[in-house]
Amino acid sequence: MKLASKILALAAAAAGLASAASAAIETYAIDPVHSSVGFSIRHFLTKVPGRFTKFTGTITVDRDNLENSSVAAEITVGSVDTDNDKRDEDLRSPNYLDTVKFATMTFKSTSWKKTGDGTFDVAGDLTIHGVTKPIILKVDLLGFGPGMMGAQLSGWDASVTLNREDFGVTGPSYASKVLGTDVIVSITVEADLKK
Repeated sequence: MKLASKILALAAAAAGLASAASAAIETYAIDPVHSSVGFSIRHFLTKVPGRFTKFTGTITVDRDNLENSSVAAEITVGSVDTDNDKRDEDLRSPNYLDTVKFATMTFKSTSWKKTGDGTFDVAGDLTIHGVTKPIILKVDLLGFGPGMMGAQLSGWDASVTLNREDFGVTGPSYASKVLGTDVIVSITVEADLKK
């Protein structure tokens, strides 16, 4: 009986540890209403901004060890918006993003490396225009806290500079004289804890 009691106690303790470990893992859904995916690119001498207005994603967070976290996101390429209809049509055309053929771009992290107090290098695979390349996002954790109506939130900033030609977004023959190759990407995320 004593042996059986000890075995049961050990099993209960193990279950408790497993429960505590799993409780540390949280999944947050990116809130597109309170998040943004912006970019800028040089046009002759100045930088012209734009954004994507439709995107989804989840961030799986290990609060005890944030380097065990992960993120996956998808952007609707046709939602590109530079506040100029003619330019947006050109960006959506086969000249550049070819949104009929390549409707989405995706990112899926492969590792998180802590670089400072609340900062991380998040490596992952980015697919644009049918081309997948490894990139590193510079990520800042803005924090965790309560939101409206009992929601629990997490906040993040991320940035990266991409070479559009690496992803096959070359444009017409004159594009190299008009546009820079570097695209500066700036992302702000508010994400809701899934219940």
